[in-house]
Amino acid sequence: MRSTVYVIRNAGIWEIRISLDIRVDLLWWAKVSSDPLCRMVLLAKDIPLGWALKMEQLDVQVRGMDSWNVHQWKQYAIGALQEELAEEAKFNSNRSCISEKSMWIWQVKGESNVTRCLDVHSQTKMEQGQRSMELGNSAVSEELKGNSMKGRERIEQVNEQRLSEEKIQVLWDSSGKDAGRGRKAGDLRHGGVMQEMISEANELARVLQGRSLLAAEVDGLLAEAAPSLAGAWFTAAQLAYLQGQLVLGAGVAPAAKPSRGAPWQRRRKVPGCRRCGSVALGRTACATCGSAACAYCEACLAMGRSRACTLLLRGAAQPAVRGTAGGSPTEAMGRWGLSAAQSAAADAALRFLAKPPAGGGAMPMRASQSRGGLNQKPETGGTLSTSNSSRPSYSSSLSPISWACLGRVRLKRYVSMPSTPDRFLLWAVTGAGKTEMIFPLLASILEARGRVLVATPRRDVVFELAPRLARAFPDERIVTLYGGSEERWRPGTMTLATTHQLMRFYQNFDLVIIDEIDAFPFHNDPMLAYAAQNACKPDGKFVYLSATPPHQLQREASRGILPHAKVPVRFHGHPLPVPRRHDMKSVAHCLQQRRIPLKLLHNLERSIKRGAQLFVFVSRIRHIEPFVALLRRYIPGIRIEGTSSVDPKRSEKVVAFRDTQIRLLITTTILERGVTVPRSDVFILDADSGLFDEASLIQMAGRAGRSKDDPAGNVFLASAHWTSSQKGAISQIKKMNRIAQKGGYLTRDPMNR
Repeated sequence: MRSTVYVIRNAGIWEIRISLDIRVDLLWWAKVSSDPLCRMVLLAKDIPLGWALKMEQLDVQVRGMDSWNVHQWKQYAIGALQEELAEEAKFNSNRSCISEKSMWIWQVKGESNVTRCLDVHSQTKMEQGQRSMELGNSAVSEELKGNSMKGRERIEQVNEQRLSEEKIQVLWDSSGKDAGRGRKAGDLRHGGVMQEMISEANELARVLQGRSLLAAEVDGLLAEAAPSLAGAWFTAAQLAYLQGQLVLGAGVAPAAKPSRGAPWQRRRKVPGCRRCGSVALGRTACATCGSAACAYCEACLAMGRSRACTLLLRGAAQPAVRGTAGGSPTEAMGRWGLSAAQSAAADAALRFLAKPPAGGGAMPMRASQSRGGLNQKPETGGTLSTSNSSRPSYSSSLSPISWACLGRVRLKRYVSMPSTPDRFLLWAVTGAGKTEMIFPLLASILEARGRVLVATPRRDVVFELAPRLARAFPDERIVTLYGGSEERWRPGTMTLATTHQLMRFYQNFDLVIIDEIDAFPFHNDPMLAYAAQNACKPDGKFVYLSATPPHQLQREASRGILPHAKVPVRFHGHPLPVPRRHDMKSVAHCLQQRRIPLKLLHNLERSIKRGAQLFVFVSRIRHIEPFVALLRRYIPGIRIEGTSSVDPKRSEKVVAFRDTQIRLLITTTILERGVTVPRSDVFILDADSGLFDEASLIQMAGRAGRSKDDPAGNVFLASAHWTSSQKGAISQIKKMNRIAQKGGYLTRDPMNR
């Protein structure tokens, strides 16, 4: 899309602003500015949004700027957009959106000046002539008597101001004619229209609070949450932007500006996607903004096209709430049915939630601290208020001309603080009951009337957790988000989502819990990490859940940098099964020889005889079907199947495996997590494969011994070589057993198997 960009001088400070409806800005500055030297300069009335947003980030405190004429402002604008214009030239585009014909410099002198300026065409020719004579007589009579140079300069100033007013009238009229294409119809100066616009701005800000949405997504949200605004919200968005309730941005934009140097002398910044954080190097001709080289992001195309000209709206953040420290571990055990180890970890996490943020976050300035100095008293109440519940509430009970009160909630400029949301690691062994442990944490924030998010990398985990959370918190509005979810635009106090869905949120949650921080696709994906951090309020809290944290987090925890709690034992109090080594040729060799090693066959038969379900993990999808056929020949009395990520019947086979219809299931790491079978043994073939790292081996081994009726289980690492990953996995499992024994959490000695 395209937008208007202008410069405003208020309280002695110059700022560049963008506008979706310039009528709102004219009325806003005429009302809220108390600076007699307030000046407004239109740089471009129809410019690609990405260009306008780049200019908005520029520092315009240049010497002599107060006395610049239109030509000097044009040169400044061209210099600021030098890179963009050069990129356009590569595509043989001669289109220019910086023209002196459309630029103007206007002395803002209050509402009466706006009314006088905009009422020109409603007067008769005689009244217009009388007005011109009055202007000339009052402004330059003294200078004309002596025909002095000062008189001629004054005449030029008056004529320039008169010409600017005529251009403003034309721009006002053209903006009004655009009604129906996003802008509000009617004369915004009219009391009823203004009152309606204020109410719509408040409603839009309320609906978009904590969201980060492209323009098309805003339409989708409003169609469900505020149908009266759908398709015609530009005017309301502009007012909310000036009030600080919304932040206007682009889907793709350059990195933040350096602090020094002229705009056209600064080092070039690579454009990045503001939704997913990825570098956006692709450029193409764009019919929407008219640019011949519009940057776009390829990384998050599945979520909708993010371009340099795509409007991105973000709701202004509210301060985060802090959780209560909680009661005693015994109380947590009673309310949530937690074990002693679970209660101790939950208690440590609750104390973390109750602490103030270590370094703070990016918090909005108060209106009295903002550059505009808009700390006026409201005439009839305010547009934004905060109740004792710490959740924002909006009021539209304003006088139709109550523009001064809007100034007090202008929160556009933010103070950048050095830290990100505080983090806590809940390091719990597989089968420890991580879901139950987060219940006290969720309750702590919800009781303080905050918002919580539980994010998981996989959709099937969302389906599994949703009913459990609903039973634990029956009075809360729980929203489940995943690809194709019908609840995408519904508000809720608790959100359960796949990590990709976090791109649609911005500083919305007081507590963000990331389940399986080490799992695909979240692990090693900067895009999802970026989305998760943006979803949390700057002074909110992060809690990571994992049985196998990434090594970086383990190092931070061991050095005391990352606060954490370990749960070294499962809920039933038995030690973790320690894998046993099994020397064996590779699966490829077995298939080539069409033989199963005798030792492996005996262990498989022993597990079958004791009534266990058998997980057999292999490293390659292509080995599954031939190995299934080979095992069926050696073990004909049971049902043997195979599955992988490419198997369309995977879900049905997993259900049949749980129901013991399938006794032996050959699979890949696709089932290393999230599958609990009460009585099971685990065989990991080709355990020396580079595809099986330490975390994968621990997770696969964690499928055994999860039931209190069969807490021991058996785990075999079958390989031709002994690798550091296998050694590390066994070492970590043994270490957790020692910690559990030392803490008194085990019901028996882990050495007595």
